[in-house]
Amino acid sequence: MNKKTAIKQLNLLNKHGRKMRLAAESWSSQFQTLISIILSARTRDETTIKVAKELFKKYPTSEKLSKANLNDIEKIIKPVNFYKNKSKNILNCSKDLVKEYHSKVPESIDKLIKLPGVGRKTANVFLAEKGQDALGVDTHVYYISRYLDWTKNKDPNKIEKDLVKLFPKNYWRKINPVAVRFGKTYTSRREKDKILGEIKKIK
Repeated sequence: MNKKTAIKQLNLLNKHGRKMRLAAESWSSQFQTLISIILSARTRDETTIKVAKELFKKYPTSEKLSKANLNDIEKIIKPVNFYKNKSKNILNCSKDLVKEYHSKVPESIDKLIKLPGVGRKTANVFLAEKGQDALGVDTHVYYISRYLDWTKNKDPNKIEKDLVKLFPKNYWRKINPVAVRFGKTYTSRREKDKILGEIKKIK
């Protein structure tokens, strides 16, 4: 796979995806962006956005969320998958942000991944949303990049390294949202594979 082909394929993927708001987008603060990304894991973006809006009505800042009652958080975010675990994570993440970073979200991956509930994918999606050259590998990126032979690896960290080598830096932050929008536009595996099969022929 060469860079020019990969870029053409990514651009075609972008044209096939519907325009829609993703969970990481359009929040009023970096804190809200990070929390919404944590909530979005294994959960539909539409659900995450709705739940996050309710959460931020009551707890709009890290200071307020850090003082919240765990049961109250659980009640609000119950519609998202793994809500009990995520409730603990976002509460403890808020406490750490207040204590360690004066309520500001750090903008380095090494500091981000030390926060509760923040893995490498979440950190990269956050950094990309803030305009940094970062690449978050989720299930959509995993499936598409393997289908199109951008990578042969199955480990997300190795896939990230392969894509970083394949694509120019200014494309990194585009890959995740393009892949997610494509994956959400075509929910049927058959339909998805048909379009990816056509894109794969591009040279």
